[in-house]
Amino acid sequence: MSANRRTWLQAAGATLAGLWLSGCDRLTRSTKFMGFIGSAENLNRQVQRAVADRTALAREFPASMISPDFRANGTRSPQDAEYVAMRDAGFADYRLVIDGLVERPLALSLAELRAEPARTQITRHDCVEGWSSIGKWTGAKLGPLLDKAGLKAEARYLVFHCADSLAAGPDGRYYESIDLVDAYHPQTILAYEMNDAALPVPHGAPVRLRVERQLGYKQAKYVMRIEAVEGFAHLHGGKGGFWEDRGYEWYAGI
Repeated sequence: MSANRRTWLQAAGATLAGLWLSGCDRLTRSTKFMGFIGSAENLNRQVQRAVADRTALAREFPASMISPDFRANGTRSPQDAEYVAMRDAGFADYRLVIDGLVERPLALSLAELRAEPARTQITRHDCVEGWSSIGKWTGAKLGPLLDKAGLKAEARYLVFHCADSLAAGPDGRYYESIDLVDAYHPQTILAYEMNDAALPVPHGAPVRLRVERQLGYKQAKYVMRIEAVEGFAHLHGGKGGFWEDRGYEWYAGI
């Protein structure tokens, strides 16, 4: 991907983030604004499909370029009672559930997840707010886990259900989704280590998604369950993610 194209996408994302921060309630009540967001998303998808190779690897960096001050944004410490209890017990009772449209549902402890085929990569995290940081991630490769669970033929997407809430009410819990192209990308991992240490709570402990060809809001933290689905119209706001339900693009490729 060219530097100019990446810069343009980051600038566009930063502009959208600024609009949300400055007046999201007013904007979401505007049919003109939401119509503009929908048109922009359709255009972005068309451009991405025309020029992007979705199987290409994201750039990886030497250890000397790891950012000493990698920011943690969004939720930094979930207060859900179940999560707090797991955190205080060192995540000994944590189980990563993989279910939905699968033949063999899984419930993996951290130890079991660590025993699965893994990958380590040093990549750049690009936030929709306009900043970037480089970090080292180690985690289980998602593709082999899906093969172990056995995706059913009708499965088209994966939904990541998380432990953190960013808003009140039943639709305030964070969630994200990706398609199977990204799910089987070799750099898509369920990270349990960051910079050669256990994943810190502010960065999504015990497990977070790393889908390196997309912007930061797709990198779901505090992942509790992965649900294979045919579509996500029935989930929350029906757009496939917490921020997507509030106007962000579903496909945030970079």
